[in-house]
Amino acid sequence: MPHLLPAPFDFDLIIVGAGPVGLALAGWLMRRSATRTLSIALIDANKPSALNNDPRAFALSQGSHSLLETLGWPASAVPIKRVHISQRGYFGRALIDCCEQRLPALGYVVRYGALLSTLENALPAKALHRFTQTKAGVPTQDAYSVTLPIETATGTRTLRTRLLIHAEGGQYHAQPSALNPQHSNTRAYQQTALVGVVSVSTPQPYVAWERFTNEGPLALLPLGGTRNADYALVWCGRPDDTQRRLQTNQSAFLAELSTLFGSRLGRFTEINGRAAFALNLNTAATLAEHRTAVIGNAAQTLHPVAGQGLNLGLRDAYTLVEALSEAGPTPAALARFAQRRRADRKLTITGTDLLARIFTSGFAPPLSALLAPSYGFALTALDCLPPLKRRLAQHMIFGQRN
Repeated sequence: MPHLLPAPFDFDLIIVGAGPVGLALAGWLMRRSATRTLSIALIDANKPSALNNDPRAFALSQGSHSLLETLGWPASAVPIKRVHISQRGYFGRALIDCCEQRLPALGYVVRYGALLSTLENALPAKALHRFTQTKAGVPTQDAYSVTLPIETATGTRTLRTRLLIHAEGGQYHAQPSALNPQHSNTRAYQQTALVGVVSVSTPQPYVAWERFTNEGPLALLPLGGTRNADYALVWCGRPDDTQRRLQTNQSAFLAELSTLFGSRLGRFTEINGRAAFALNLNTAATLAEHRTAVIGNAAQTLHPVAGQGLNLGLRDAYTLVEALSEAGPTPAALARFAQRRRADRKLTITGTDLLARIFTSGFAPPLSALLAPSYGFALTALDCLPPLKRRLAQHMIFGQRN
């Protein structure tokens, strides 16, 4: 009986998801001498540049800046030089300053559309096969390859690749057979985040604010604008209260926000672009299985407290590039990647989840009233212990280094 040769590969690597993590992964791969010859396909559910005007804003750490600057950096990014952390109604606060960390900035506030545009412009035009307006189906893998069905604007087809990387938010959780989701971890925080852009009368340039309330964290991130008066708002609250705030008129909304935040930035004068999304923890217990891996939001979606989600995803992508550079497009590379990401993911996910649960009214009122003053004391103690504060800040900025 003649020996049957495996079918030819369409690509060495397929990346599903063209958000910041997927684009960064593709960009880094095409700049490394060890990986630039790989044939790569990028599966994008959107039209080309469809999200380049997306006004959402994210906090990228100085560590993420160092990784991304090889691909380009949005000129509109606003540095965060100080973070002010406090708790409403109780004594105590902590300050983290870039000078104490001996860094030019702790991080940067970047609009989603500007980041996508920068990363797309960094991709060599002819070195990447990009499928736009394309939906990826459920993959199957054998000893030699992964087969991925896709649905394009012109019909359906099947692609065969050596490795498949899921980098699309929701992709992993929407398709259970991808990587054994029965082994994933989930938690519903019973919170909804309201986001938008607010303007203030007395701005403090380059300062980010994290204020804990009895509903959850409230963050203001500097966005620049006229007089540096614009801030990206992330207000975590009970679902019913958040829905009410979405519908209330501007003056009532700003008055309620002022009551919770205080007068450190003067008056809140305007709110634009209000939107909301439910907050849940979803983490994949396994980052790699044979020839398939998950990174970024496909591997973990976190509570926005401390702003770690996108930064963690970018570290996923960069570590994967290093592993592929060393071992090529092989299962061994994916196994190496998963092992190297274990400590950083565990510490970041555990820390973010703990903060979210401590400050989300997770305890009954008598107990929460007893515990609340201790949180303020903890913030003050952190401020008085520079070595501890530096170690915590270094992890938030750079992650757990190997």
